[in-house]
Amino acid sequence: MNYLTAYLMDRRFLWLLLIVNIVGTIYGYYWYLPQLDVTPLIFVPFVPDSPTASLFFVFVLIAFIRYKNYPLIEALALITLIKYGVWAVVMNLLTLKVTGYLPWQGYMLIASHGAMAVQGVLYAKFYRFKLWHVLAAAAWTLHNDVIDYVFMQYPKYPGLELYVREIGYFTFWLSLFSIGAAMYVCLKAKRESE
Repeated sequence: MNYLTAYLMDRRFLWLLLIVNIVGTIYGYYWYLPQLDVTPLIFVPFVPDSPTASLFFVFVLIAFIRYKNYPLIEALALITLIKYGVWAVVMNLLTLKVTGYLPWQGYMLIASHGAMAVQGVLYAKFYRFKLWHVLAAAAWTLHNDVIDYVFMQYPKYPGLELYVREIGYFTFWLSLFSIGAAMYVCLKAKRESE
């Protein structure tokens, strides 16, 4: 495991991961442009879910490169990377099941969002957030669910409109799972420091 730790924190690898995440974040915001064009201004910060998650991780990587930690951003990154990484994989697979077809971009989204969730978990041992950081990130995450499924600003996947209530329910529990994962990381770090 020490080999993996050394590899994950190698500055060359961190720079590579930073570049990949910056490119992915830019593409993610580009992907959301059609939806953002019709989104009321008050909801705009909460609509581009996945690119905002990867943007949080961009700041985490910048901190690591500078030998620093940004605990609140780390908590936001972990929760949202797991949540939206898993969410997008499931939505694309559901699109394939419902419509019988998934364009190449869908397969690319499955791979990239799966990688988002994995990188969030792999770097969890380096995070330094405390309980209040997790609670603040949880508030952001659950508030985002309200914006998505009460004010109907959720990401639009053609063919899945009929299942929006079920998707909203799944998303709520996925949020709780992701928050639980961050709580676990926080409590484990606290136990290890005592």
